[in-house]
Amino acid sequence: MVRLTRAQQQERTRTAVLAAARREFTERGYADAKVDRIAERAGLTRGAVYSNFPSKRALYLAVLIDSLERAEAAGAPPSPGPAEALGAFARVWLERLPLSGDTPAGGKLQSRSLAGLFDDEPGRTALAQVARLEALLLALALESYPPYRTERVRLVRLAELTLTMLAGAGHLAGTAPGFGDPFDVAHACRHLADLDLADRWDPPHLPYVAPARLVRDAWEPPAALPDQITGRPAGFGADGVIAVLGSGRLEAAEEAVRAARPGDQITVAVVTGDPAEVGRLLRLRIGDLAGCLRRVFSPDAWPDLRLVLDDGAVASAVGVPDPDDGTEAAVRVRAGEISARAHGRGAAHAAAVADGPATAPSGGSGG
Repeated sequence: MVRLTRAQQQERTRTAVLAAARREFTERGYADAKVDRIAERAGLTRGAVYSNFPSKRALYLAVLIDSLERAEAAGAPPSPGPAEALGAFARVWLERLPLSGDTPAGGKLQSRSLAGLFDDEPGRTALAQVARLEALLLALALESYPPYRTERVRLVRLAELTLTMLAGAGHLAGTAPGFGDPFDVAHACRHLADLDLADRWDPPHLPYVAPARLVRDAWEPPAALPDQITGRPAGFGADGVIAVLGSGRLEAAEEAVRAARPGDQITVAVVTGDPAEVGRLLRLRIGDLAGCLRRVFSPDAWPDLRLVLDDGAVASAVGVPDPDDGTEAAVRVRAGEISARAHGRGAAHAAAVADGPATAPSGGSGG
């Protein structure tokens, strides 16, 4: 009999727990599910479950992530214009809606519903911030179409409206099964592109952001991490801006994007002080949105932004030893050196607009 390694045994235990948890959540829903029953279903002890997942909420999120990663990501022909892209995006997003024969609990799992899961302030803040990030990613994909690309039009409000309509359809599918036609929703989303929302980028606080500190520090890029948008490895050696943002400051990603210079590589490294729950929430929501984008938009239209979930390596390289959900720090990298550093609110914008390299001596620190 072949003896399993410790890593193989841990993976087998994790797989058994996820399978048992999926059955429990499907039958009873999140609120009524019991960790003791999940352990019994998996043939394990309660302690074995908690050694892999520190809470029921973390386990529920892990089940949703597992289902997302198992979902077949079928390709689709590139959409010829923003209206068609919005309609196609809506159709892909609406595929998650439960079918008429699904139980209420199973339907919530199918739709990847987070209703009632986060009623604490950190969770609500993370949900609000990741929604802003989702809108930015969808908007950047739409902005790649002519004439938006050449006219530098902002379409975040259009993206927000689209995601609001889809979220409403998802909520109704769970609370009023059978109400509304998904095809009508997708058709309506397509026509949202005709709205003139007078969208523009003009946050009033940016002129008052403290400038980045100009330095000439050695840049030691961390190992590549998966880019959550493309699924490809993202390196950190190119010229551009690297922003480390906590789950409570994800909206600052747009501050870097809008201030970026032509040719800049903009990388956002997302960090959290709660990887078990908030970290899994971010992985789920970002992975879900990115999966929809990859099925609708051609690679040329994917957001010109790299997004990585950082375990601390990027933060450490940037100079943030203890990142948390309120972190905002950024550096500008040029010719293998850090030419500017910024910390605190507005740091992503400050690093993006910073001039450099400076003549400061090596070894400067954040300002």
